[in-house]
Amino acid sequence: MRIAKPFLRLVGLFGFGLLLGLTAHAQTPQLVNAKVETRAAEGNFSAQLGNVIRDQQQPAWIGYSVPAVAGNHQMCCGTYYDDGEMNGCGVCRLEGENDGTSVQSNRSTSEDKSQTVKLEGPEQLVVLLRAEHGTVGRIRTFSEDCQLDAGGLPVIWFTNVSGAQSVAALTPFATSGDDTREDRSGQSALSAIAVTGDPSAEHALEGFVASNQPGSLREHAAFWLGAARGHEGYEVLQKLAREDSSDDLRAKVAFDLYVSHDPAATDEIIHLAKNDRSSHVREQAIFWVAQKAGQRAAAAINEAIENDPDTEVKKRAVFALSQLPREQGVPLLIQVAKTNANPAVRKQAIFWLGQSHDPRALAFFEEILAR
Repeated sequence: MRIAKPFLRLVGLFGFGLLLGLTAHAQTPQLVNAKVETRAAEGNFSAQLGNVIRDQQQPAWIGYSVPAVAGNHQMCCGTYYDDGEMNGCGVCRLEGENDGTSVQSNRSTSEDKSQTVKLEGPEQLVVLLRAEHGTVGRIRTFSEDCQLDAGGLPVIWFTNVSGAQSVAALTPFATSGDDTREDRSGQSALSAIAVTGDPSAEHALEGFVASNQPGSLREHAAFWLGAARGHEGYEVLQKLAREDSSDDLRAKVAFDLYVSHDPAATDEIIHLAKNDRSSHVREQAIFWVAQKAGQRAAAAINEAIENDPDTEVKKRAVFALSQLPREQGVPLLIQVAKTNANPAVRKQAIFWLGQSHDPRALAFFEEILAR
């Protein structure tokens, strides 16, 4: 039995506001409960947007759409699931408690043949900024097929905004350094830039990870380089992994490479695990190698167990073996427990064998006890 739709899909939602269902026109979002005013974007869109923001003393939303980056990204409210599966965007509230946004990958389900699932990601990205008292308090990003409930507020909608114009307009918000508010508009602006289908987005993200930028901005931008920017993003991450002076950032880059879909990312994580000067970075890289690299992971992890000069890295590598599929990881743990020269490493292998609840581990323990 399918569970009921979340409470945001209340009966009669479409009865109390203006519905713009013009999905055939990529410039126009689907809005309910909104007072919409349409304007044309000018050449200096950043200045135009700034003027409109300053004019808003009462709450209002200002929005536009731009091409989305290639990839299977779905940006919707995070409450629309049936039996654990996403079922389209539904209606997203811009106002009130349940106004969050999540980025999901489209998933298909063989159990529901009637459900329509997009094979490609959305072509257009909807960006909305909430202005009040002349400043922006929140930024929201949605897929073009989401229906958006504006809570009765005015919506100023700009047409013909280019990706480069959007990146330029959002960059001051992303670099403002004020992410102490609950809404975290700086991070929202950064994510909107990251999923914009324009080369200027890559250039902006590369600037955000420069060594003279604040640490939190560098970390968030590096994540999006891996998560959304394909091979171009990977190339920037590779440079950070090999050249950046911050051990903390390089350790986080190991995860950013893990989320990257570029085929070369696995090689770079293994390179970090083998060669980085920081034991902390090597530990992190070894962990993510185990999550990503399959058969190649075992060789890299075993090499760390045998050759890394730091015992803590060796112990982290033993843990990484425990994260491999059992058919692969358990025999390797047994081998380490039997043969490794370092007592701390052998002890770690025995501990993780005990956590595996695998019959081969039990047989190994019986063998030890019988001696």
